[in-house]
Amino acid sequence: MHLKMKLTYILFFFITFKILSAQEWETPLIDGYGEIKYFKDAAEQPDPSLEYNLIFDIKDIKEKNGVNKGLWSVARLLNMFSVANVSNDKISVILAIHGEATHVVLSDEKHKNQFEKPNPNLNLLKQLKESGVKLYVCSQATAARNISNKDLNPYVIPALSAMSVLSNYQIKGYFLMP
Repeated sequence: MHLKMKLTYILFFFITFKILSAQEWETPLIDGYGEIKYFKDAAEQPDPSLEYNLIFDIKDIKEKNGVNKGLWSVARLLNMFSVANVSNDKISVILAIHGEATHVVLSDEKHKNQFEKPNPNLNLLKQLKESGVKLYVCSQATAARNISNKDLNPYVIPALSAMSVLSNYQIKGYFLMP
């Protein structure tokens, strides 16, 4: 066998092995959102013995993979906790949605009327709620944008303000996530 042919076979098997052994992005809990790669040997893993009381300030309009980036980050956190075997009863996640992000709380019909397309965040919001996340929307922000409660999707809870949600839960010991 020629040296060139041997090198071609070696290269072929090396590439095939790398492709087959490459770790894929996964979404183990929040299907389709917050993709992760789990590294079992990485330092500082989520600790299944701890209780996680976390609050997120969702206020930006930035998107990631077609949905609100803040919501996507919450999905990533829950996916990481899932692969690290942190049970749902050890996790309490609160969202305070306001500011430019307020439009994520619209019903599909209202979103279509306002933006001429369905609300791309609805499936993610549904999965977050089903995973135990409490999704509060600032009534000050909805009022400033002429959004009534009937315009909201069924996954969010109107709160007096994002400030009240953020302050109340931090006083209760919740950690504000960046």
